[in-house]
Amino acid sequence: MKLNKWTMIGSAVLLVAGVAPWAVGYVTEQQWLEATEEVNQSQPFVRLETNRYQRGLFSAQASGTLALIDPETGDTSNIDFQVAISHGVTGSLLDFSPREGWQYEGAHWFEDEEPALTLETRLWGSAVVEFQAPPVTFEQPGRSESVSASGGFARIDVGRMGEQADVLLVWPELSVSGPQADVTIAGLQVEQSMALLSGDVWTGAGTMTLESLVVKSAELPALMVSNVLFETRSEASNHGQTLDSEAALDIESVSVEGNTYGPHRIAVSVDRLNVPSWNSFSSAMTDMQLMAMDAGADPRSAYEQQMALMQRFNEAVRGLAASGFSVGVRELSLDTPEGAIEGSLDISHPELSEDERANMLMVMQRLVGSVNLAMPLALAEEYPAVRMQLSPLIKQGLLVRDGDELVMKGQMEDLVLDINGVQIPLPPLL
Repeated sequence: MKLNKWTMIGSAVLLVAGVAPWAVGYVTEQQWLEATEEVNQSQPFVRLETNRYQRGLFSAQASGTLALIDPETGDTSNIDFQVAISHGVTGSLLDFSPREGWQYEGAHWFEDEEPALTLETRLWGSAVVEFQAPPVTFEQPGRSESVSASGGFARIDVGRMGEQADVLLVWPELSVSGPQADVTIAGLQVEQSMALLSGDVWTGAGTMTLESLVVKSAELPALMVSNVLFETRSEASNHGQTLDSEAALDIESVSVEGNTYGPHRIAVSVDRLNVPSWNSFSSAMTDMQLMAMDAGADPRSAYEQQMALMQRFNEAVRGLAASGFSVGVRELSLDTPEGAIEGSLDISHPELSEDERANMLMVMQRLVGSVNLAMPLALAEEYPAVRMQLSPLIKQGLLVRDGDELVMKGQMEDLVLDINGVQIPLPPLL
């Protein structure tokens, strides 16, 4: 009796082990086709075409073309690729490579190994994309340009059926040498966690750190940027209807000709952004780009579509304004040889009641804002290029002298921008 029981259990295990890879392979193929369609429908700049997908019991082979479309010219660059797929009990491993290989015949870009690009999928909708790059040197005979890089690593963990992702990028060193300049980047690391809120809006937080950026040129002074930190954060509020987002860039120091200046900081933020209206705005902008790329459209039909898109665009902007928002440069602090440049900028619109929304005529009518900027006067006196840019503002009174500084203080209200007492009527554009 015991023998029969264990025999049945063993048979069941063998059956599952034999059938599971086939089922996983089938699901993997469907996921591949769905992902391809999603990529092609979500944006107009990248197209993924599958030329062949041959599925077996424990493995599969696929090939296709990745097309990169220039949004300005419509020109397309194609990358042919092939995929070796192995099926397991709970997921599949896809190994990608260019159809012609990672390097052309006779090239010696890689020392001991080639790059590896893999995608590991799971039946429940999660996936891990990994790219491992060995040390590489790109050189072409007869040309002075060259690129060399240390080994690098990139990883993307995708969950919740593509609605959540964690990104990690580590690249210790990258050098680019050319006839004009030599550029070296050291200690680049990117970490980002994000989750889909709705439409094209994601929430999450991320950081990018860079140990140093060095630029050496025969024509310009040597430049070194040290310890760069870029941080972002986006959070939803009001049951996912509004979004608060901020980003800050900090640079410890910038060295030019042996002189070091710093720290430097710029911080920007957007508060109370209406998510549905932003998605409508983003959709209208994407459709405008698509229509601009369609040069063969019928002129009359194109005009009607343009009018409809403008209507959608205006409604989206009105929705953003009526829901209330605030956007601006909350902090600007730059250290220069002549002193610090400091300033801030804020533009906001109050939230409107239902009656106010119904009677809303123009977006700009209720916009309010402020601007504050102070910079050393010596910047304009010592550098002709800076003086050329600032002199029109000084002549018009938009920059005024205050001791050793040039100052700009302004307020915007009721379609009038007042800067240092100079009033500038604003046209009602929206």
